[in-house]
Amino acid sequence: MHRFLDYLFFPLALLLIAGCSSKKGLVSDKKGTLQCMRKANVYFMQKWPDPGKSIVTNKERPSNIWTRAVYYEGLMALYGIDKDEKYYDYAVEWGQKHQWNLRGGVNARNADDQACGQTYIDLYQIDQKPERIEAISQSIDLMISSGRVDDWTWIDALQMGMPVFAKLSKLKNDPKYLGYMYKMYRHSKTVEGGGLYNEKDGLWWRDKDFVPPYKEPNGEDCYWSRGNGWVVAALVKVLDLMPENALHRDEYMADYKQMMKALLPFQRSDGFWNVSLHDPTHFGGPETSGTSLFIYGMAAGINHGWLDRATYEPVLSKAWNAVCKNAVHPDGMLGFVQGTGKEPKDGQPVSYDHIPDFEDYGLGCFLLAGSEVYKMK
Repeated sequence: MHRFLDYLFFPLALLLIAGCSSKKGLVSDKKGTLQCMRKANVYFMQKWPDPGKSIVTNKERPSNIWTRAVYYEGLMALYGIDKDEKYYDYAVEWGQKHQWNLRGGVNARNADDQACGQTYIDLYQIDQKPERIEAISQSIDLMISSGRVDDWTWIDALQMGMPVFAKLSKLKNDPKYLGYMYKMYRHSKTVEGGGLYNEKDGLWWRDKDFVPPYKEPNGEDCYWSRGNGWVVAALVKVLDLMPENALHRDEYMADYKQMMKALLPFQRSDGFWNVSLHDPTHFGGPETSGTSLFIYGMAAGINHGWLDRATYEPVLSKAWNAVCKNAVHPDGMLGFVQGTGKEPKDGQPVSYDHIPDFEDYGLGCFLLAGSEVYKMK
């Protein structure tokens, strides 16, 4: 059981005085980076002392859905660099309160419902209690036995689902999970809606509704920032988990590198990316969740030696410093997070003070980014 009351007496005032800035820049300041992450996480854990409590927006939803799952992905990444047992206890309590199950049970095929399995598997690797992975293992095994590969009809699903397959493959030393994951990935990439990946631009349409002839107001293709960020995160996690000689690794790597290159020209002068990557006039302005996922992808690429440091470090450094200095409130709330949706116009307004319908996934993206920035040499 997590000791939440400890946080009530955490010396938050010291963090507020120190802020999240550094004369050296946060990328070169590990203390400043970690401080910024801790502050944002304290805000959330204080706001949600009961990790099993349902989420109520326009309706009530269980807290093991994708939005909260992404937060716990970020929390586990924070735990990887900051071994505070409160993080681990908070994640375990979340799993226990849901009996390590998925929304929809073991018959769930929706990646939004399976995303919690990423953290369940991570927690199993720390303490190998079989109940932690029983439901997610059954769910993925049932998908494989069905023979269907057309479930990931929207690109967000790649981040919610692909790492689960990759984690199970590594955990069980069974390549069948990687093989089936690739079939599902290829369907999304080349078959769904005629193929959701535009190799020419190196970016993905969110789903078949945005494949041309759909256009943004300026006549460009609609490439949603956070949607492409989900794909970046999926590819980073899969590449990190799969063996160097695994089948299809070269394709994943090529797609990842092409995406990273495609993002460079569209960074805003303030360091963020817009919600619409090719149309800055369509609900333009800084956006934290997509920007954080791009930072995560670039920092991980440098840390693993996949990307050229000289090219990408200035870009991610500018972005990370911008997010920490301009999006993180004194109390740890994250500003400029687009609410849920599937395109630039959804989840508006996006501003410093506006609280989105869900605060959890934006923080998860931010913690994933910070954990990789912290690891940079």
